[in-house]
Formats: sequence, structure tokens, C-alpha cells
Amino acid sequence: MARKLRIQYPGAIYHVMNRGDRREALFEDDPDRGRLLETLTEACERTNAVPTARGRRCRLKFLSFNWKGVA
Repeated sequence: MARKLRIQYPGAIYHVMNRGDRREALFEDDPDRGRLLETLTEACERTNAVPTARGRRCRLKFLSFNWKGVA
């Protein structure tokens, strides 16, 4: 069954979480982490989102975004 569509509106805050499979690490090395940040930067620029919080552990990553609306 498909997940319901996310309701989007200007000023909305979205929480995004990612976990590794079978308790494996999400990143292999620092350049791997850097590629994630580059990709997030590009996505924020394209979608007019602003990161508001970030947390990271070895096997868990979570982000919070404030969506400004269509640019």
C-alpha cells in the first residue's frame, strides 16, 4: 500500500530520518559524508528548503527542514 502524499505548504517543517541496514554505518568515510552534504545543498537550493537542524550518529541521521514554498 502506498504512503499518503505529504501535505506541503509554505513554512511547513519536515523531519527526515535515515537508518543503516542491519545496524551498519550510514557512511563509509568522510568523503562519503561530504557527498551527502553536497546533495542536500543542491536539493535545498532547488526546492527552496532551509535546513533547521541536523544530527548524526554512526548508524542514524536525522534532519529537519523548513520549506519556504515554491520559488
